[in-house]
Amino acid sequence: MSNPLIEVLILAAVALFVLWRLYSALGRGGDDGPMQRPAPAPDKRAPQSEAPTPMPRRVDNERPVFTGPAAGGLEDIYNADQTFRTEEFMRGAKAAYQMIVAAYARGDRTALRPLLDDDVYEAWDAAIAERDTTGARPFELLRIKKAEIDRAELDGSMARVMVRYEAELGDGETTRLAREIWTFMRDVSSSDPNWLLDDVDAAG
Repeated sequence: MSNPLIEVLILAAVALFVLWRLYSALGRGGDDGPMQRPAPAPDKRAPQSEAPTPMPRRVDNERPVFTGPAAGGLEDIYNADQTFRTEEFMRGAKAAYQMIVAAYARGDRTALRPLLDDDVYEAWDAAIAERDTTGARPFELLRIKKAEIDRAELDGSMARVMVRYEAELGDGETTRLAREIWTFMRDVSSSDPNWLLDDVDAAG
């Protein structure tokens, strides 16, 4: 029978050989150098962008500053109707000039009626009828060269703003320069925000 001590020594030698082979395979690299732990992969997440700079808040109820010769009247209108802003009014006044002149050139009474005061509508209605009778060619708007507030006033609850226009008009053959002052009116106690054309005068 084999000696138990010799069997133990043989098993111990086999175990040492196996451990040495494992160390050779796992503890060293392919060039017999020490194994290096791989470096962590770089973080591919996009860097967080900085928070946007907040825009200054617009104060809608900030009191506007009125300047020029119409400042007193505009101030009175604003005190009666604090939604009034000259910038918004002038955008509407320019659009109204374009719509009214175009409708008058077409003879479109339906488009004119809600934009004009009664007296102005009656006068322009008669002018359209006369033009239809004579066959005269209407002048159409080519461009607005200038539009600015000339005067303003508040009479009770009725606000009136006079706008000085300078515009080029043409009939296909001739061109003329129109200089006029249009008066727009609105009852500031009314919920209706629309302004009506109340008067048209030649401007000097």
